[in-house]
Amino acid sequence: MTTPHNPIRVGIIGVGNWARHGHLRVLALLPQYRVQTVYSEHRERAEAAASQYAIPQVADSVEALVNNPDVDLVVVLNTAPQHEKTVRAAIAAGKDVYCEWPLTTTTASSEALVKLANDAGVRHIVGLQRRHAPHNRYLQDLLQQGYVGKLRSVRMHVSMNYFQALRPNALRWTAPEENFSSVIAIYAGHFLDMLFTATGWPVSVSGLMVNQFPKITLKETGEVLDSSAPDQLVLSGLLEDGAVVSIHIEGGKRNGSGVQIDITGDQGDLKITNRSAFGDVGDDYVIEGAHGDNLTLQSLPLPETYQRLPASSLPSAVLELAELYHVYAQDVADGTRGAATFEDALRMHRLLDAAKRTTDMAHTL
Repeated sequence: MTTPHNPIRVGIIGVGNWARHGHLRVLALLPQYRVQTVYSEHRERAEAAASQYAIPQVADSVEALVNNPDVDLVVVLNTAPQHEKTVRAAIAAGKDVYCEWPLTTTTASSEALVKLANDAGVRHIVGLQRRHAPHNRYLQDLLQQGYVGKLRSVRMHVSMNYFQALRPNALRWTAPEENFSSVIAIYAGHFLDMLFTATGWPVSVSGLMVNQFPKITLKETGEVLDSSAPDQLVLSGLLEDGAVVSIHIEGGKRNGSGVQIDITGDQGDLKITNRSAFGDVGDDYVIEGAHGDNLTLQSLPLPETYQRLPASSLPSAVLELAELYHVYAQDVADGTRGAATFEDALRMHRLLDAAKRTTDMAHTL
């Protein structure tokens, strides 16, 4: 059993913004883990992380890290175009592997990784952490307990200020569509997975993906790049029980961005909001609900029983990541399979493919 005295030993590959802002802080918070080694193409980043978080080793290469006998779990945090090769190396070494979402840049590559990991018998986790967040587990329970009755409609709007025409150099890799790292690839993946884990998955969808920023400028240098990646997604569909789904995800919204979800049933309504799509401290989800007709929605505070992490001052988006690591540690200890896996990533790839196919069809009319 995994305990603080027998923690999961982690090797981290990639020390970019999300590794520093999220993963390293989460792994330092959770006693079920110990970061054993770290690797970055920029060695100074790895050495800085090792110094700050008392990580005992800095690896010289991906191969050295995945073959390190002191590593139980390889955490892949480099860019999406690098994921497939890195995950393959971890699987070949027989290591359990966490990969950030997007799993790869194509559905076919993700399909191949699912088969490879399953054939090798290694555990695999994908960074679709929002499904495990307290508010989403509470929402799922409310729906399953019949709070709104039979679902009739589900509507979600997600927007964020960044991914505008002016971007930091750290986001230059989001511009080419083939990198599958756009606001749609990343945020649609995260928020669709969150929502559909709670409501059930659609049985049919149609979509529209639009690129309104064909040129982007890098803040630091003024360099202008062509951008082929979409920055807006409109998705509609049907859930298994006949409920209507409508989704709008957009990057580059100048003001008033955030998350709003409206759920209508034949007995009541729920509204879930967050002023930020990537929450800082205090940017928590608010759930409101009502039964009957023409009633004011009342706040439904999150019951304390949904809180299961050590106390911290970490931002809410980072705590969502901690929830995924918490579930995986439970899986290892109990032999369960609760954490989001490569199969969940593949399902999301296929859903976004379906949306893109209908977009392409619409353009031929």
